[in-house]
Amino acid sequence: MLDNMPRGTICIEDIEMGMTRYLRKVVTDEDIEMFAKVSTDHNPVHLDEDYAKDTIFSGRIAHGMLTAGLISAVIGEQLPGHGTIYMGQTLKFMAPVRPGDMVLAEVEVTGIDLAKRRVQLDCRCLVDGKPVLKGEATVLAPSKKFD
Repeated sequence: MLDNMPRGTICIEDIEMGMTRYLRKVVTDEDIEMFAKVSTDHNPVHLDEDYAKDTIFSGRIAHGMLTAGLISAVIGEQLPGHGTIYMGQTLKFMAPVRPGDMVLAEVEVTGIDLAKRRVQLDCRCLVDGKPVLKGEATVLAPSKKFD
């Protein structure tokens, strides 16, 4: 995995509009198999190439929530990072992610409510520069005063 910043915490007092963090990860067959095991989602479009080749995707795809989990990783590890609490997330899946794809998961600060410790984040995942997922997240950020 390739991150643009060290993992840790950025407290609400230090978050700025437009601040961006990301990670890159190649989605592997093992990732898909482990996600199926943990989530109990064994849809054959994810696990069975013979089945998946006859679908609209013409081959296996990763679980959409596996891709969305990369957004969660950026939020929970980098921006705001450790101690962050998810309050809400919207997601729009725009294209499939396939085994072997390098996914760029990126979040950008679009709103800050210092009094409530709320941060609005634009979320996106891209493969080869093309969007595969878009959404917005609202999180409760750690504070120097309380954490």
